[in-house]
Amino acid sequence: MRRPLARIHVMAMDLATLAHQTLDAAKRAGAEAADALVTEGDAIAMEIRAGKLETAERSEGVEIGLRVLIGRRQATVAISDSRAPAIDAMAERAVAMAKAAPEDPDQGLADPELLATTRNADGLNLLDTAPPPSPEALADAARAAEAAALGIEGISQVSEVGAQTSLSHFHLAASNGFDGAYARSAHQLYCVAITGEGTSMERDYAAEGRTHYADLPAAEEIGRLAAERALARRGAIQPKTGAFPVLFDERVASGLIGHLLSAINGVSVARGTSWLKDAMGEMVLPAELSIETDPLTPGLSGTRPFDAEGLPAGKRALVEDGKLVSWVLDLASARKLGVRPTGDATRGPGSAPRPSLGNIVMTEGPQDRATLASEMGEGLLVTSLMGASINPNTGDYSRGASGFWVRNGEIAEAVNECTIAGNLRGMLASITPANDARHHLSRRIPSLRVEGLTVAGQ
Repeated sequence: MRRPLARIHVMAMDLATLAHQTLDAAKRAGAEAADALVTEGDAIAMEIRAGKLETAERSEGVEIGLRVLIGRRQATVAISDSRAPAIDAMAERAVAMAKAAPEDPDQGLADPELLATTRNADGLNLLDTAPPPSPEALADAARAAEAAALGIEGISQVSEVGAQTSLSHFHLAASNGFDGAYARSAHQLYCVAITGEGTSMERDYAAEGRTHYADLPAAEEIGRLAAERALARRGAIQPKTGAFPVLFDERVASGLIGHLLSAINGVSVARGTSWLKDAMGEMVLPAELSIETDPLTPGLSGTRPFDAEGLPAGKRALVEDGKLVSWVLDLASARKLGVRPTGDATRGPGSAPRPSLGNIVMTEGPQDRATLASEMGEGLLVTSLMGASINPNTGDYSRGASGFWVRNGEIAEAVNECTIAGNLRGMLASITPANDARHHLSRRIPSLRVEGLTVAGQ
């Protein structure tokens, strides 16, 4: 299927002007406090199939989000119409919704003394200053990745291959005096290769993203890597059932740590629905391991100069020498817990702030993944996870997995259609990290070996 390149007209209006126009409209409508998040995006996506253009899409648009407060009642509304009458109508609708909303004593804007003093992204290297790649250049890159994958013997088809580029601008203004803005660029290239046919079909992928287009690996490299990964999966079988060490490949290890990060999210902790709700100050990782968040690391996709409530971004430890030392908080969850906010609020134009993390760095170990596998003796190397059954209250963990069986410390054969299970508290206490984290990612998590999980196969 081929679709024409779509263009959406965007009014050429300064985002700061829109943000303050929105705040003024909220005040006229009766809001006691308000903030406005205005975003502008420009994205191009090209997909190729069999060397020909499959899809070509371009989106451009401005979205205006308004959050209003009447006492401790809150409502959020978003529109994509930047005309003054539409903004006035949005403000009136938001105020009416807030008056009808239930009271929440923890809602409210930040006190002025808490606000960030840095209100732009100077020095954070978030914007590609080179001319953006043209649609033709993106299509050519996707063709090169596809050709490289198909050029390797044993690859029967490439199911997906494409390239994308985007530029996003953000402006946040609030009635408490905050006014800040930044922009970021992003570029991606991906390829999914397939080997075999019918029930013997196996697939794998390679994908890369960078802030600067010139930093992307060569398209041919991405295509070859997708092909090599797919070919390695030929002849996959179910593994045997039992208790074995499991090595999470770097591509999926961040998901394991993501369960820990979800458990220390202030919303879950304040509601009492987290398996780590009573673990502050306790050991949650081995003593030699730490996890930090650093939203000021230049050039990464999770970098930001301030959070979605105008609080300063800064580096801090979440887990220090194995001990849990910080929750992940926005203003509301911090107030519920009676602690200081951590500047971790995120939001879209149509949503209220919620706590979430961007850049994460975990301690790496001294050994590579192959050495960790050699020490396993026998066990499972997981390269793909699917589905999830995670009990948020207990940390009980069960996921579908595929990857490779390790026997006598060496990769023996590809495996699929198995389940791995355990309890996250015990799993995290037994992890051993490799030294293979990719430092251009916003989550720099290496491969992780976990001892004694249940593997259910044949």
